[in-house]
Amino acid sequence: MPKRGYHHGNLRQALVEAALKLIAEKGPTGFTLSEAAKTAGVTPAAVYRHFEGREDLIAEAARQGYEIFADLMDYAFDEGRPSAVAAFEATGRAYLAFAEKYPGHYVAMFESGISVNRTPELAAASARARGVLEKAAEKLSQHIPPERRPPAAMFSAHIWAMSHGVVELYARGAPGTRAPFDAAELLEAGIGIYLRGLGLIAPD
Repeated sequence: MPKRGYHHGNLRQALVEAALKLIAEKGPTGFTLSEAAKTAGVTPAAVYRHFEGREDLIAEAARQGYEIFADLMDYAFDEGRPSAVAAFEATGRAYLAFAEKYPGHYVAMFESGISVNRTPELAAASARARGVLEKAAEKLSQHIPPERRPPAAMFSAHIWAMSHGVVELYARGAPGTRAPFDAAELLEAGIGIYLRGLGLIAPD
């Protein structure tokens, strides 16, 4: 069976897409570079023209994931429209949507053990994603009296941790750990309690 042809520059992306498929199916350590090459329809030697090893391939998948993630979060935030609170809650929903729609990227980013500092490009993409949520937190924090205002980085870290926890435990967890209610509703309720505690949402 002849190998699939690729235009110049497409082979690298074909290998990333093959890795994403394998990561989603087998986990970040469940495949070899040879399997990635086979999935992409190329010889194993071709992989080494673009990546030094499996971790470099996973790092590139993670970098692309962070770029998509940041774009989704930025779109959800929409510069604080229609309100700072609604926009902030939308970023939480975007987190869940990303984990569901891009499982290979999500695992490469958060479950592969690859440091975000492995490459400058990966570090920059990760920082951009954090920056979107920090920007949302900073905009929302303006409504909190200065003496009660947490640093935007802490504020966003709390929401990131809550979103990540809901994804890991209830959206991606084993069947026995799934909550008896929708993951999005669980996260929305958690964010609501947090924002009420800061006085950003009136008590029921």
